[in-house]
Amino acid sequence: MILVTGATGQFGSKAVEHLLKKGVNPTEISVLVRDSDKAISLKEKGIHIKEGDYTNQGSMLEAFRGVDKLLLVSSNNREDIENRTLHHVNVIKAAKEAKVDHIVYTSFVRKAGYENSAIADFQNSHVESENYLKESGIEYTILQNGIYAEMILAFIGDKVAETENILFPGGEGKASWVIREELAEAAAHVLTTEDHKNKTYSLTNTESIGFNVIAQDISELLNKKVKYTSPDANAFKAIMEKAGVPDMYISMFMMWGTAIAQQTMDKEDDTLSNFLNRKPTSVSQFIAKVYS
Repeated sequence: MILVTGATGQFGSKAVEHLLKKGVNPTEISVLVRDSDKAISLKEKGIHIKEGDYTNQGSMLEAFRGVDKLLLVSSNNREDIENRTLHHVNVIKAAKEAKVDHIVYTSFVRKAGYENSAIADFQNSHVESENYLKESGIEYTILQNGIYAEMILAFIGDKVAETENILFPGGEGKASWVIREELAEAAAHVLTTEDHKNKTYSLTNTESIGFNVIAQDISELLNKKVKYTSPDANAFKAIMEKAGVPDMYISMFMMWGTAIAQQTMDKEDDTLSNFLNRKPTSVSQFIAKVYS
């Protein structure tokens, strides 16, 4: 039995789709959801629905009984980073007590020096979760996923065609962007094939891309000259505040922009390509699909 957590979310739902595409019988798939009413479509396919919550270890213990492999989709908790780690620890504790054989954990891409990056707290939450999983005694596979290409759209906003400008504090930094669905497909591959126990994989694209190239790609598609402007953090903050952007989003843009400028996520690897048996979707292909 394979169990997928967060199965009504964007990553978990895609992982379930790819398990089915790979021929896994729906009766051999369980999902952990907080609200079973949101999983009716999965139930109709014959998938077992288990209600549980990362904050409720008892609910997960009951849900995990009889599970062989568990896909632990990392928590998207937006409060303290410590809560995210605690959520993962709760899952691992429940899985161990329920005698789950193998946990596949969706972590995040990491390079040497991450401790000094703008996303150090975020990275540390994954490091702590990985270490706890390794020390639990459960067989594990750690998927250090690259940054989602879908985040590009959040960073550049939805007015690029009008303003003909991308304003983002990413400097000359690059990132190895990957689309969420292909990472979910890779997770399904790991769950349905052998020789992945106690291994850590970097699942990134084969080429890192910066915002100058993204601006060029959008320019060609719109037949307009889109400019990329990267102000320093203070200037960016002032511009965002003047535009009425909420502080929460300003902080998020500054954190990730600075991390990209620091070359924190430009790790290129061909493991994802090997798992997919094809090249991952490039940023140019992703942008073309969005602006077509």
